[in-house]
Amino acid sequence: MGETQVKRIMIAAPSSSSGKTTVTCALLQALADRGLDLVAFKCGPDYIDPLFHQKVLGVESRNLDTYFAGQEGIRRIMSSYGGRYAVIEGVMGIYDGRSPDSLEGSCYEIAKASGTPIVLVVDASSTSRTVISVIKGILLDDTSHLIKGVILNKISPSFYERLGPVLDKELREFRCDVRLLGCFPRSEDIAVKSRHLGLLLPGEVDDIKRRISEAASILEEGTGVDEIIAIMEDAPFVRGTSAIQGSQKKPCLGSKGKHALTLSVAFDDAFCFYYRDNLDMFKERGVEINFFSPLTDERLPDRCDALLLGGGYPENHLKELSGNKSMLLSIKEAIDRGIPSLAECGGFMYLHREISDMQGKSFGMVGAVDAKCRYMGRLVRFGYMQIEKETEHSPQDELSRCLVGMKGHEFHYYDSSRSGDSFLACKPLKGASWECMVTGDNAFWGFPHFYYRSAPGFIDAFIERMKEVRYG
Repeated sequence: MGETQVKRIMIAAPSSSSGKTTVTCALLQALADRGLDLVAFKCGPDYIDPLFHQKVLGVESRNLDTYFAGQEGIRRIMSSYGGRYAVIEGVMGIYDGRSPDSLEGSCYEIAKASGTPIVLVVDASSTSRTVISVIKGILLDDTSHLIKGVILNKISPSFYERLGPVLDKELREFRCDVRLLGCFPRSEDIAVKSRHLGLLLPGEVDDIKRRISEAASILEEGTGVDEIIAIMEDAPFVRGTSAIQGSQKKPCLGSKGKHALTLSVAFDDAFCFYYRDNLDMFKERGVEINFFSPLTDERLPDRCDALLLGGGYPENHLKELSGNKSMLLSIKEAIDRGIPSLAECGGFMYLHREISDMQGKSFGMVGAVDAKCRYMGRLVRFGYMQIEKETEHSPQDELSRCLVGMKGHEFHYYDSSRSGDSFLACKPLKGASWECMVTGDNAFWGFPHFYYRSAPGFIDAFIERMKEVRYG
C-alpha cells in the first residue's frame, strides 16, 4: 500500500440544486487561470458534469463511485494523479447515498475513504438565521472532521454583510477548524439549467465558456480561492496504489497499428455518455478506439472489429439520425455480419426500428431491434442495478456468463416494446428484479449503463470474441 500526494478538495452541499456544478466549474476555471495542473472527478454515476469539466474547461475528468469500484478502487483511481490539483464534485446531499440508514454511496463516503477535505456549498436563498442551524447540523454528522470550509450560495452581498459575521463567529465557537470562505451571489446569467435527471449538455448552453469565466470572476471576488488552494495543499496523502482495479494490461495482439483490434465508438451530441474507465479497459488490452458520429459520418470507420453505442440524448436528434440513411445501413450491415456489439440506453434506442418523439411522431432508426421506443412522460427506471443471472433466453455461452455480476445503473424516460429478456437484473438493497437485455449474434444491448471494471472478465471475453470474428 503506497501513498500519493494529490492536492484535492470536494465540493459538497446539503442537497441537489445547491450550486455544486457552478461552483465546481468556477473553481476549476479559477485554478486553471493560475496555471495549475488539474484533474476533476464526479461522485456517482453521472455523465454530464464530467462533460462540462472536459469539453468546456479542458480538464480531464472521471467518475468516483464506491458502488462500482469500492473504496479501494476510488483510492486507486485518485492515487494515479499524484502531484496534481484535484477538484471533486459531490452528488445530491453530502450524506445521501443508496439508503437513508447508511453513508454507502454518498460523496461523504468517498471523502472519508480518501481523506479528502470538503468545502460545503449552502443555498442561502429564502432563509436567514436558519441557514446557520442547517450548517451546524451537517457539521454534527461530520465525524471525521472533513468539512474545512463553507460557501454561502445564492445570497445577496448586502445580506451576506449582515449574516456572514454571525456565521463566522458561531463557526469558530462550534468548529474552529471550519472557515467561512465567503459568498457566491445569485446570478441567473451564469446558471446552468436542468433537463430530465441532469444538466443541459455543454453544447446546449449559450456562451457556456463566457458564463463559466464570469462565474470564476464572481468566485474570486466573493470567496477565498487562495484559502481553498491552501486546504487542497494541506490534504493528506491518498493511500492506495496507482493501478486501477481490473486495469492489468492484457494485449490481445502482439502488434499495434493496422494489425491491432479496433473498437468503433459512437461519439457526438447524440451519444456522449461514456465512463473513462470503460474505454481505458479496452486500451489497456491493446484495442484501439476509433470514434465516429452517427449524426454526421456517412458510415462506420473502415477498420471496425466491434461496435460500442453509448448513451446520450438521441431523442433530441431524431430527424438527423433518421436522415443519415448511409450510417443506419452501415451499422445494420455490420451487425448482420456478426460484428461484436454493445449498446447502452440511448445507443440501444438507436438500434430500434423506430423512435417516437414527445409528440408521438415516429422516426426510422437502424432496425436491428424489431421494436419501437417511445416517450413515457415519466421516469421509467432509475438507480443502480446489477446483472444477477442469465435467463433461458441468453446465448448460454462463456461471453454471456461473464456478464453476470456486472454493475451499472439506469435512468430513462423512454421505454421499448422489447426491452429484452436475456438476463435478470436486480436493484441493490431493495430486492426488486426485472428482465433486461436484448442479445443476438455477438450482441449485448439494453437500457443499463454498465461499469465494465465491475466484471472485467466480460471485456476479456468480448475481446476474444472480436479476435474470433476477425480471424474466423
